[in-house]
Amino acid sequence: MFGLLFALALLGAAPQAALAQTADDQEPIAVEDVVVLARRSGAPMWTVNRGDSTLILVGAITGIPRDLPWRPDDLEAAAARSQLILTPQEGRASITDVLRVIWRIRTIARMPRGQTSADYLTADWQSRLEALMAGERNQDWRTKSLLILGFDLMQDKAGYTGRGGGDTAVDVIRRAARRARVETRPVGTVRGDELIDSLIEAPQTAHVACVQAAIAAAEHGSDAARERAEDWRALRVAEVVASPLDQALNQCWPWGDPEIAPQLHQQWAAAIETALISPGVTMGVAPIRLLAEEGGVLDGLEARGLDVTGPEWKVRE
Repeated sequence: MFGLLFALALLGAAPQAALAQTADDQEPIAVEDVVVLARRSGAPMWTVNRGDSTLILVGAITGIPRDLPWRPDDLEAAAARSQLILTPQEGRASITDVLRVIWRIRTIARMPRGQTSADYLTADWQSRLEALMAGERNQDWRTKSLLILGFDLMQDKAGYTGRGGGDTAVDVIRRAARRARVETRPVGTVRGDELIDSLIEAPQTAHVACVQAAIAAAEHGSDAARERAEDWRALRVAEVVASPLDQALNQCWPWGDPEIAPQLHQQWAAAIETALISPGVTMGVAPIRLLAEEGGVLDGLEARGLDVTGPEWKVRE
């Protein structure tokens, strides 16, 4: 069940709407100052200017170890001087949705009766999984759903703490926005019933890629999450995207779900287009892989001839 909570936290699922505040007496925005602050931030950030519109994109990750410090000061200042901040999607869950999860928890968390991971993984992948789990006294992992097993591997073997870790860029920006009374809103929402349906109805075969990627991350060892966070802090963006843990998170629900993932991508694409034609400064806090993966948002903006200013996000030949 803990693994399921990790999965839900990735999307920010919550039975409430985001709070948004606007200020009538907000100070005039100095766009150039905001851009300079963004370049000096302790989080990967990129700025794109188009006419009188400025878009600041922040590459965020979850699972930052609590004892790993990073520099949020300039990020806070840039957020406070933006006019609108877009945060990751929210899942809107009703009481009925919660009850459905409770009612169908076995379907979500366990294999069909009589089946184990060996029924879905090739002999090679099962052997690698067996090696990782050799020291486990409890053999329940064999009958966990592949999705839950994948998140458990990331947590127990790769050091991933999800939203139970230290402050993320999203946490810092939301606090800064509240203090400065800057409007914040999620870039989009996903209905709770759609989220629950995707969990209940997906066959185990849909999660094979997730658990395989989680096995690879777990094989990297308990420092996998820390190394990814250290690369993020040091603005080594390509290394973050290439890390086995980030690849695993991208293969697992919700970003690996064939129904939910396209919604998430489309919502960000639409929001970015709107920001590029809206006067003033818009900040978007998005998963770093969405921005920096091959063919992602940053590649798309660059391909359109826009000047993307910020840390290098790919290995150039």
